[in-house]
Amino acid sequence: MAMEEQSLELSHKAILQPLLSQIQLPISEYSFANLYLFRKEHNYSYISGDIVAVRGITYDGTSYIMPVKPLDCEYAEKLTQLLLPGSCLFPIADDWLHFFTEKGLSYYYNDGDSDYVYTKEKLATYPGKKLHGKRNLLYQFTAKYSTTVLPLTSERINDALYVLDEWKKESGTSADVSACSEACMLLDELNLCGSIYYVDDKPAAFIIGEAITVDMFAIHFAKAITSYKGIYQYLYNHCANALPANYKFFNFEQDLGVEALRFAKRSYQPDMIVTKYRVSYP
Repeated sequence: MAMEEQSLELSHKAILQPLLSQIQLPISEYSFANLYLFRKEHNYSYISGDIVAVRGITYDGTSYIMPVKPLDCEYAEKLTQLLLPGSCLFPIADDWLHFFTEKGLSYYYNDGDSDYVYTKEKLATYPGKKLHGKRNLLYQFTAKYSTTVLPLTSERINDALYVLDEWKKESGTSADVSACSEACMLLDELNLCGSIYYVDDKPAAFIIGEAITVDMFAIHFAKAITSYKGIYQYLYNHCANALPANYKFFNFEQDLGVEALRFAKRSYQPDMIVTKYRVSYP
């Protein structure tokens, strides 16, 4: 099989984005913006020629091949030909597993890879006893602070970067700071959209995401200065109420096996946890 492989570049968007947009699965990796922004962390490369795919490395160090268009028998067969010992195909949706199990391949998954999905209605209202604490924090925030919400545009990028720097100081981590900073700078180029939140006229939070299916919006980055108690609850609630009616779901992506992230995402009572399978030879 003739093919060429090169590091993933912004110029590959013209080829990959139209293919990825056909997939229409609730899996956050199937977005060119996501791939490009985390290309260094995953060492992504673009494969072209007789097959189009992406090669990367998971956070736990496993080499993998990623489909970039909807699967059929021919494409699935070509993908398996790219598998090396110890590598896998990832992320594979439940509906795609039969293409590989019929050929004797096995599959498994890591909990840390799974995406958290919530209905827009849930985040827009925080209903029921289990989300009572979120409602209380939201009410406390709106009672105490005056908030202005504006589109995140080029003239407000410095304000977003200020929030990102404050978030980094508060959290004590720089895990996705580089990717988030680049997302701010490349909003238009990557077809991302976002909002920035001012509390008492000071930049306090921002959110960046994109549609990954016709009815699902993925939140790639949500950063806030947590000294404003309840700001995250306000951030998600406002976003849910502001999005167009065609969006029914939010994807908050994975927790990477990080306990603090897992606790935070589960505290919003996900409506669905999307398992992403790894397929390999036994």
